[in-house]
Amino acid sequence: MSEANRNRMLNEITAGGVGMHYNEIDNSDKSILARGCDPIMAQKAVIMLTPQLGNPKFVTCTNDNDFLKNITKQKWNIIFFAPGACRYNAANQPIPGCIETTKGWGLDQYKQFIFEHQGRNIKIVETVDERQIIPLLRQALE
Repeated sequence: MSEANRNRMLNEITAGGVGMHYNEIDNSDKSILARGCDPIMAQKAVIMLTPQLGNPKFVTCTNDNDFLKNITKQKWNIIFFAPGACRYNAANQPIPGCIETTKGWGLDQYKQFIFEHQGRNIKIVETVDERQIIPLLRQALE
């Protein structure tokens, strides 16, 4: 992914949070596990999003080895599928970073795995629109 595309997406994420007050929330006792596609974008997004969401523990994975391991090793408050992963799913294409076990999986198969290991009450957030990330995650953290 080009740096210009990353900057455009970061600007769209920021635009989605315009007008929200961040200093009044504390989510430092909560956790988010995100599945994305681009390691550089994931790193930049975490740095930007964490304070805007009230400082939850925010872990990103851009491959299924890490993602599945994180799902099975601890409980999370939210599992988040980043817009890129959701766009691949919408186009019926494999999400980059899949492994032999997850080859051919779409979001429905990922969700089934998540429910098996996190329980049916786990909040799953997904969007193809970067501008929806902050509002959707903030709502899920409530």
